[in-house]
Amino acid sequence: MSAALFPARRLKYAATINDEALSESTDSDFELAYIDIGNVDSQGRVHDIVNYRFEAAPSRARRIVRDGDVIISTVRTYLQAIAPVENPPENLIVSTGFAVVRPSNVLDHRFCKYALRANRFLWEVESRSTGVSYPAINASDLGDIKLSLPELGAQHLIANYLDRETARIDGLIVEKERMLALLEEKRAALISRVVTRGLDPGAPLKPSGQKWLGEIPMHWEIEPIKYLAVVGNGSTPSVENADYWDDEGYPWLNSSVVNVSPVMNASRFVTEAALRECHLPKIQPPAVLVGITGQGKTRGMASVLGVEATINQHLAFIKPRTQELDTDFLCYLLGHAYAFLRSDSDGAGSTKGAITCEKLANMKIPVPPQGEQIEICARIKLSLDDSEPLRSEIQSSLNLLTERRSALITAAVTGQIPLEAMQT
Repeated sequence: MSAALFPARRLKYAATINDEALSESTDSDFELAYIDIGNVDSQGRVHDIVNYRFEAAPSRARRIVRDGDVIISTVRTYLQAIAPVENPPENLIVSTGFAVVRPSNVLDHRFCKYALRANRFLWEVESRSTGVSYPAINASDLGDIKLSLPELGAQHLIANYLDRETARIDGLIVEKERMLALLEEKRAALISRVVTRGLDPGAPLKPSGQKWLGEIPMHWEIEPIKYLAVVGNGSTPSVENADYWDDEGYPWLNSSVVNVSPVMNASRFVTEAALRECHLPKIQPPAVLVGITGQGKTRGMASVLGVEATINQHLAFIKPRTQELDTDFLCYLLGHAYAFLRSDSDGAGSTKGAITCEKLANMKIPVPPQGEQIEICARIKLSLDDSEPLRSEIQSSLNLLTERRSALITAAVTGQIPLEAMQT
């Protein structure tokens, strides 16, 4: 049989969506294993499952999953958090931010996990999503999207083929990721050493009084951030109010920007009316941005702001008042403090999973002399420049592997690869 595009069927006619949910009357001591959006990466790998008693679990921990289900994110759909559920524990629960897709007798569950990753399907999900900070799609719209659906025998053959081929690619991806992780560890170790001990290995040390910091050079000061800088955050103007948004307005940033430093671009812009009416600060560089909310990795991450902009409520800004605090040094220092910021904000109640501006303002940090801060940053940048060619080469290779995996899945599930070629 030569390659031929397979017929398509709306997802709701090949599977059910969100069949089961935990009752609000569930015993408070019931222990559940929980998967949130941030626990699924773009390759469909699940990590860092968290155990909760029902009474202490997030209110979104409600969707029940079974063996053979596929979960797909319906909020922050750009993350493409899609994962098969295979041999789950009986107490596995996922966030209501997922749709739980349960294949019917016309859809093989192993084929389903690949069909939902076909580029055409993913594009439809994103195009039907609404919202600014957290684009989302509702379950009924998801069910209306078509997926390729060959007969069951072909589905089994395609799933077997993709299991083999993606496993090979995934092995290469894991190796590239390991290499990047080793480079990052080396980078982090250098930064941690010089932002806490300086460049002189023989400098006399003193206790900092901060567990996350340890000893620091004797001539360094320790001061709360609020003595050196202004700390604040922003908001998200109503997306329903057209008077607040403009394609050529004032740059407005969400928490994704902490993944890149310096921040030089914005994807959304607000009007002067929004700046006046919506608690939106105008922040001029030099300043540092910090992710302050959520269970994902961005909480606690920091980046240098390189352009004048405003921010949403999931970010805080730290704007030095004087030259006594260098923004590059502060950003590197907060990178060293990432684990501390995460653990310190994993409290209970309304502040769970949040770093407050007050906490940031009161955080005590080491303050070397201004000239030494600049020397430390120059040393870090030189080291990063030396390692950048290798890092870029590995990242490019990883990107190509990821694109190849995606293209292979799309080609196989839509019929662009002859079925006989999958049997070899």
